[in-house]
Amino acid sequence: MNQADWERRYQTRDMPWEKGAPSPGLVDFLATHRELPGETVCVPGCGTGHDVRAWARAGFRAYGYDIAPSAIRCGREGTATAGLGAEFRQADFLRDEPPFPFDWVFEHTLFCAIQPGERGLYTRAVRNWLKPGGHYLAVNYLIPDTEGPPFGTTRDELWTRFSPYFKLLKEWMPRSYPNRTGLELMLWWQRK
Repeated sequence: MNQADWERRYQTRDMPWEKGAPSPGLVDFLATHRELPGETVCVPGCGTGHDVRAWARAGFRAYGYDIAPSAIRCGREGTATAGLGAEFRQADFLRDEPPFPFDWVFEHTLFCAIQPGERGLYTRAVRNWLKPGGHYLAVNYLIPDTEGPPFGTTRDELWTRFSPYFKLLKEWMPRSYPNRTGLELMLWWQRK
């Protein structure tokens, strides 16, 4: 799907991924890791901004990026309503240069939303947007679907794509939205 397709989904409210709350796995991670290193986090494919606001509540300078202008508008509005400070900018995470290198990149269902043929671009983008030694935290959607989005992935594919450039610090099955229980895998990587 291209930018116009994603924008149309937001305009028509055809957003099955919109759960009205941040990723449960992220919420739990931030609650149990209160002394994380760094100050900045990039949330690519941020949608309406729930995960961005979770990072902001945890004290990070949080930046949400999305290709759809309506997603950015919703993110800004929701953040203002919540009384939080976070930045939202329209950008193509796969192709645009970062405004600066981040301490963290947090992924939640962007990898499964892009065309599988663009996953090499995605891996490169994560490296490009992170500082050396920065952290990449991902909630991966392990489904078999080949017709998407979402497009399926496996732990083996994730390992093959990321292990040459990142050191895996931890992996676990997170608490998930009810319709995703047992289908998500959280991976915490550090850029080499």
